[in-house]
Amino acid sequence: MIFSFTRLNFFALCAFLPTAILAAPEIGSVNGISVTTVDIQADALRIPADNRKSVLNKAETVLQLSNNLLIRRAFAAQAEAAGLANDPVVQAAMQIARDRVLSDQFFARMDAANKPADSVLEALARANYKSNPKRFDLPEETRARHILIRLDTPEAKVKATEILGELQKGGDFAVIAKEKSQDPGSAAQGGDLGFFPKGRMVPPFEEALTQLKKPGELSGVIESQFGYHVIKLEDRKNSGVRPFEDVKEVLIRETLAKVLNDVRLVEVQKIQEKIKFNQAVIEDFATSNK
Repeated sequence: MIFSFTRLNFFALCAFLPTAILAAPEIGSVNGISVTTVDIQADALRIPADNRKSVLNKAETVLQLSNNLLIRRAFAAQAEAAGLANDPVVQAAMQIARDRVLSDQFFARMDAANKPADSVLEALARANYKSNPKRFDLPEETRARHILIRLDTPEAKVKATEILGELQKGGDFAVIAKEKSQDPGSAAQGGDLGFFPKGRMVPPFEEALTQLKKPGELSGVIESQFGYHVIKLEDRKNSGVRPFEDVKEVLIRETLAKVLNDVRLVEVQKIQEKIKFNQAVIEDFATSNK
């Protein structure tokens, strides 16, 4: 059934609203139209459940939501007064909006009823972890620092060589990198590039890194398309498998989503199997829109 508001103004419509909505405290009003606390709760349904309370527990946010609802409700009243509610397409759109709200809440209730216990979710997540070990592979990673002197700098190689000499005499790499490195991405961090996997850096840089065996070792002056580098090896992490605890939360979220989605699909399939389409009407409609 498609609801028609042809003979109903806003005030007459109130007669059909549940008592709980009518009795809810009024937050604001304009032109005889009001917004209540129940309206705010309803509007907040579009906010993910995990974030809803953090939005509704701030007075300034509630005020903004109320303001937006009042403005929209005032324009809706004007649209109704202008007869837009009589348009069959508008009526269908209102029915579709109602269907969406009700079906979303039905799914939310279904999800709550079918959510496994935390212990079950963790067990399923752990089983997924064990059955897909390659997904959690950790490549070998290297942490290094570098100082860069760009090629467009006069006597760039000479400068890089002088810097290498300072470092070989015991100069503090981080301090010198902050003062002299021309790499804007790492100079402020003392040349620190953090951990990165093999293949991330340009070939001359990678090749120089492979020659460094112990943390603290320095490369020579290395030339790449970016300029002249002096590299210091900081650390290496061997390849391995990411521990379950590191990925536990992500896997539990994925597992929960799959479990709930599988239940939803079963219910959808029950309806899908009974659907009948009028192909002739579909084709005529599509043709009329060419």
